[in-house]
Amino acid sequence: MKVAVALLLLQSEQTVAADVARGRAIAARWCNECHVVAPGQKRGSDSVPTFSEIKKTEQLDEARLSAFLSAPQHSRMPDLSLTRFEIADLIAYIKAQQP
Repeated sequence: MKVAVALLLLQSEQTVAADVARGRAIAARWCNECHVVAPGQKRGSDSVPTFSEIKKTEQLDEARLSAFLSAPQHSRMPDLSLTRFEIADLIAYIKAQQP
């Protein structure tokens, strides 16, 4: 019985879809000082890509974005210490950007 409950919990945890709204909140908290994270944003650095540009970059698929956000290797990137669910939410938000 305990095994069945554990398997159901694990399965439900894996099937939870990433949340774009939560990703937007994470971007507003952590990313918008440097990146333009939303249409109409007035601030951002010219030396870093916008979220819309990141979305269009073919080399930055979900797996690579996830790996990067798990352990940013850019010296100016803060240590976000995001959970894997927060990373999935942030990636969902990036992927939802319009060109």
